[in-house]
Formats: sequence, structure tokens, C-alpha cells
Amino acid sequence: MAKDKRPKVPPATVVAPLPPPPWPPFKPALPVIDLILEPVVPDKVVILRSLFPRSLCRDYVSHLRDLPLTTTPGKPKRGLALRVNDRYQIDDPKFANRLWTETGLKDAILDSTMNHLWGGEVIGLNSNIRVYRYSPGQFFDAHYDDSNNVTIPTESGSQMPAKTTWTLLLYLTSISEGCVGGETVFYPHDRRSVKEEIAVSPETGMLLLHKHGDDCMLHEGREVMAGEKWILRTDLCVRR
Repeated sequence: MAKDKRPKVPPATVVAPLPPPPWPPFKPALPVIDLILEPVVPDKVVILRSLFPRSLCRDYVSHLRDLPLTTTPGKPKRGLALRVNDRYQIDDPKFANRLWTETGLKDAILDSTMNHLWGGEVIGLNSNIRVYRYSPGQFFDAHYDDSNNVTIPTESGSQMPAKTTWTLLLYLTSISEGCVGGETVFYPHDRRSVKEEIAVSPETGMLLLHKHGDDCMLHEGREVMAGEKWILRTDLCVRR
């Protein structure tokens, strides 16, 4: 079988064995509007507007600034996409469960007419929580996201085998906060083409979901020209 040479995300570093940060509470109570999944690319990319209200996004950005962010290396290994940003990563099952159960996301995903898209029985979110900050001049070159085998804690305390199937990006800033650029751009035919590109502009509080693994579309995070783009990242998980 031919080796997959598609540019990929650099492998995840070891998640810091530190206690999770005291994430701000979800105030006001979520959701603040009816959450409706909107297709951007049929079967591949959907958005969910106003998962977080603007005030909560502002609280989170203020909090995230105090985390020990690290700048990614400017020269990746061969076969990996060039990524220049500041990031923080933590394994936090409790926060992943809060995002899943206390925001309205679980109901929006499970009650939608799109259940056939998720790749199996959805059981929660990846506990590997990532924070990304893109400042002017920073970007994420075109790449594909891999699917990963993980475990999800159950109410009984056991670990349920799971697999990630969709990337979740929660935008915390946009042009409203002075962020210029930073669009997430998808290429339907696995090649960079200005005529074919589908660009999703950051929108404060919006959740972008896109399929990853073997069916992942080539995509990139366009360069930020001014301000800062802040993102919370996790993944949708299905039973395996």
C-alpha cells in the first residue's frame, strides 16, 4: 500500500502533566440561542453560530492570555505542514465534558438531521484541549487532520474506547475584535486553487466542524494580518 504523503498536522506534543487551569464558568447560561448546524460543504464542513456569546468569548480570551503559551517551531519535519502560532495543550476530561454537555452542543449534534455524518455513535469530545493564538504574520499552511484513537471517561469511572472523526474549532475573536485575516480555507479537490477555495471567516463564538481522517479536505489557516485570532480546539469522538 502506497505511503500517505499528504501534508499533516505536526504530531501532538506530550500533554503537560499539569493541573487543568480554572476555566471561566459558562455565564450567561448556555446556549443563548437555538443552535442550528449549517452546512458549508455538504458532508464535510458545518458551522454552529453563537455557541459562546461575545461576552463569554471576551472572558475566555482574557483568561487564556495568562496560560503558558509556547510558539511552534518555524521549520517542521519533512511531510508536516508549516505552522506558526502560539499554543497551549492540556488533557482535561472534565472541561471536555462541560463543553459537550453544558453548552447545548450535545443536543445540537445528537438531535440534528446530520447524524449520518459523524462516523458512528457520538459519545463526547476529545479531552485533549488545545488553545491557539495567531498574531500578525502567523498562519497554518495547507494540511490534513488525522483521526486518532482515544478514550472517553464514563460515569462509572471506566474508559470507553473512542475515535476522533471531526475537528472542532471555536473562534473566540473575529473582525469585531480587530482580527483581520485568519480565514480557515478549504480546497474541495485536494489542491490549492483560488477559484475553488471555500473560505470561512472567523466569527466570534462560532464553532466550525470539519471532517478529518481519510475524508479530510485539504485546508489551511490563512495568515492573520492584524489583531489576534484565538481558537479553542477539540474533536468529536465516536465509539470504537
